[in-house]
Amino acid sequence: MDQKQLCRQVIEFNKMAFENSFNAVIMLQDHVEKVASAVLMQSAWLPEDGRKAIDEMVRNFKRGRDDFRRAVDDGFKRADSFFRDPGSEQ
Repeated sequence: MDQKQLCRQVIEFNKMAFENSFNAVIMLQDHVEKVASAVLMQSAWLPEDGRKAIDEMVRNFKRGRDDFRRAVDDGFKRADSFFRDPGSEQ
């Protein structure tokens, strides 16, 4: 088996493993966010400024999560490009 092809397969396997794990984490985080949001919205002791701060924190967290995803995807593309044949279209 060609070493380039083997390396591409390893990269694809790791990419798929990352995507599955990352998607599972996203689903878990989104569920926790919904539950926590429902609890906090029913809490009379939390002032409006506190709710706004929590909403901003959640937005920043999601933005960081998306930035991380883009960085990892870019890394996989770069790693894959090292092992692609020069005339290959993929």
